[in-house]
This record gives sequence, C-alpha cells and structure tokens, in this order.
Amino acid sequence: MENTSVNTALLKYCGIVVLGSIILYFGKSLFIPLSYALFVAIVLYPVCKWLEQHKWPRSLAITAGLLIVTILFAALVGLLVVEINALRAEWPELMQRLRPSLAALQEWLQHHFNIALSSQEEWWNTITRQLSDNSGGIMRSTLSTTSSLLFMLFLVPVFAALFLYNRLPFVQFLEKVAGNSHSKEVRPLLHEVIHTYFNFVKGMLLVYLIVGILNSIGLFALGIPHAFLFGLLTAIMTIIPYVGIIISALLPVAIAWITHDSIWYPLGVVAIFGVVQYLEANVIFPRVVGAQLNISTWATLVAVLAGGILWGVSGMILFIPFLAIGKLVLEKMDPEHPVNILLAR
Repeated sequence: MENTSVNTALLKYCGIVVLGSIILYFGKSLFIPLSYALFVAIVLYPVCKWLEQHKWPRSLAITAGLLIVTILFAALVGLLVVEINALRAEWPELMQRLRPSLAALQEWLQHHFNIALSSQEEWWNTITRQLSDNSGGIMRSTLSTTSSLLFMLFLVPVFAALFLYNRLPFVQFLEKVAGNSHSKEVRPLLHEVIHTYFNFVKGMLLVYLIVGILNSIGLFALGIPHAFLFGLLTAIMTIIPYVGIIISALLPVAIAWITHDSIWYPLGVVAIFGVVQYLEANVIFPRVVGAQLNISTWATLVAVLAGGILWGVSGMILFIPFLAIGKLVLEKMDPEHPVNILLAR
C-alpha cells in the first residue's frame, strides 16, 4: 500500500509538471511580458508606496517610477550606441591591420595543420556564399525578433502600471483564492516576496560587479588600455544576454588588435571574456544569486536550464525569482513538504 501511494504521488507531481510546462510553453507570448511587468511592479512598489505616503496621487507616483526605469534603460541603450560609435571610429585602422593578420593566420594554419591555402579560400567562399543565400531568412528573423521585442517593451510598462494601480483588487483576489484558512497569510507573504525579489536584484548587481572586476583584471594583465573601463562596461552590458557581451567585447578586441602587433592579444581578450562568462553562468551567478534568494545551487541551475528550454533567455532570467517565490509559498503552506529539502541551501 505504501509503494502504491508513493507511485500515485509521483505520478501526480509528474502530471502537474508536464501540464504546467505545456501551458507555460504555448502561453509564453502572454506570460513573458506579464512576468516582466509583475517583477517591474514588485521592484517599483516601495517607490510608489513612498511617494503615495508623501501625498502623491497614485497615477503620478506610478508614472514617476516607470520614468526611472525608462531612464535606466535609455542609459543602457546609450552605452551600447557609444561603444558602437567608438568601434566605428577605429574601424578603418582595424581593417588595415586585418588583412596582413589574416594572411599570417592562413600561413600559420598551413604550416601547423597542413591546411592548404586553396582549401582555406574554398572554405571561406563557401561560408560567404551560404551567408549570402541565407541573408533573406536572417533579415526576416531579425525583423520578427525586433518587432516582438518592441511590442514587449510596449506591453511591459502598461501591464506594470496596471498591476501597481489595481494592486488592492489583486491582493483581495489572492486572499479569496487562498481560502479562509490561509487568507490572513497572503499580505505578510506578499511583503516577503517583495523583499525576496529585492534580494534577487541586489544579487544581480553583485554578480555584475564581480564579473566587471574579473574582466578588468584579465584585460589589465594583457596590457589592454583602459582595462578597468572596458571590464566594467562589458559586465554592465551582460544585462542583455548573449548580444550584450558580444557587442561590448568588440571594442576591447579591436583596441587589442590595434595597439599590439600580434593576433594573440585579441584572442587573449576573447579567451578572458569566455572564461569569465563561463564562471558567471556556472559558478558566480548560481552561488551569489542563489545565496541572496536562499536557494540551493542545484535548484538554481535547474531553474536556469528549465527556463531556457521553455522561454529562452527570458526564462533564464525569470524562473529563478519564480522558484524563490514558489519556495516561500510552499514553506508557508506546508513547511514539512519534501520539496523544501531540495530547494533550501
């Protein structure tokens, strides 16, 4: 009988996980902007509450909070534009150095790996032709991604404003859903959730600081000019997953190529950023953010991987605070639940 009850419980949990995953995957177009908006609202709630306590109308307080977020986002975009313009200014000199360096690289490949120059030229022509053939698909994909991003950027502040303005009805709804036995625990739990997400944001800032220091040390060891500036800028740009690190790394790579007469310096910069990114994804992020949220490293990594599978990059960002909130709810509802053992640090 005991084995039967255990199997039934496992099947129940598996069914919940599978059904939830299906709903999250096929409903991601709705759930992703809602989730971003919810967390923006959680972060802005203390600001709005403070302004409202100082006699600001709720609508004006929400507008001020969203304006702060917009300014920070615009500053990030501005930083990206500055880096691109700086790289454009270095581009002519970079191209002059590129031709002899590529010729030297081809000779090195021929000498050490027995790859004939004709084979290298054929491979390069094949790659160029494939990129040319796929340019239409790449352009369509880029336009589709850009339009989706712009639509999300419009929806997120709208949903966040609605969450903040109608927060009392949402709280009353949650109290009704919780039932009479748990309705009194809803408001304290919400305050704890806000505190938890604040810790998550604080942990993310600490991650970027550590990554910036490691980048700067690596660039300084290579003798790259403005090492600490480039290191910190690259760390800040990792807020934009994947794209941010690639674009921000272009400028220090270009500077390394221009200021040193060896291809090994640009490759060294790439290696430094690659190693630091690996440490950030697999060691620093799980430990620092997991520590701030009081979640085990194992559970944090699972949340990152599951979020990436279901929602892509957005899932990697959102599923960790989701996990923390779920842990808080489970601890309040059933402190002896065995899942708490897996989630706790």
